Order: sequence, then structure tokens, then C-alpha cells
Amino acid sequence: MPERSEEKGKLTGRHVLIMVLAFFGVMIAANVIFIRAAVESFPGVAEDKSYLEGLKYNDTLAERAAQAELGWTAEVAEVARDGEKGRIVVRLAKDETALSSLAVDGVLKRPASADADQPLAFKALGEGLYEADVVVFAPGAWDMALRAENSLGETLDVEARIIAP
Repeated sequence: MPERSEEKGKLTGRHVLIMVLAFFGVMIAANVIFIRAAVESFPGVAEDKSYLEGLKYNDTLAERAAQAELGWTAEVAEVARDGEKGRIVVRLAKDETALSSLAVDGVLKRPASADADQPLAFKALGEGLYEADVVVFAPGAWDMALRAENSLGETLDVEARIIAP
């Protein structure tokens, strides 16, 4: 019988099998790592009572229509950060006239998690300006929701995206 000579560097079925298994092994390992990180970092629940909130949606639309009839406007006048702390100044007006003597409060949230939620207590500065101090104000995107109410019980709800410098 003739002798078989082994050629070095020849691609065999065993090599192809090992490469395919290694490729899919790396892909599966990467997916497991990313899926585990995603599940551990976000619980998947943005609203605890989403069904009940959905039922109240028509009430929310009616309330916003009533607020629009008031003619109130709100704008973020200033966002400042000093180290860990910061401040937010909001301007409230009705038909270009500054609104004063309003009770204004709100909440500041991170868009992706509820871990950094913090209440905002606005104080009047005059000329329709209201200021709130922020205890922990890390750089990046924040969602601010505030409610302004006058002595007659008329309210304005404002939601704004704020980018902290």
C-alpha cells in the first residue's frame, strides 16, 4: 500500500467544524452577556399602573384643552450646573404678561430610569420667573414635569426635556 503523506495547512472538515462552532459560541456568549446586562439594568416597567393611566387618557386630553384655553405659556429660561448641584429657571406668562403669585412645583427625572427622580420646589423671582434648586444635577438629558396653579385653581402642566451642561 502506498503511504499517505499529510499535507500541512490543509483545510479539513474537522477544521471547518471547529471554526463554525467557535463562531456560534462567541455569538451566543455575546448575546447572553448583553441580554443579561439589559434585563438587570431596566426592569421593563416604565409606569406602574399603565392600564389605569390609559383609561384616564381622555380626561388628560380634556384637561390639556382647558389649559390651552387659559393662554398660559411656559419656557425654560435658564439651566445652570455648579458641580453636583444646579438650578432651573422657568418663565410663565399669559398673553405676553408675566404671571406672578403662582404655586409651582414639579419633578425632575432621568428619561431612562426612575433612580434619579427628585422633586422640584420653585420659588418666585418676580417678572414671571420661578427658580428651583436641583440637589443632584448630573450632565445629560433630564425630563422636567411641573404644575403651576393660581389662586383660582387654574393649572398649567408643563413637560420639557432639559439638557444639563
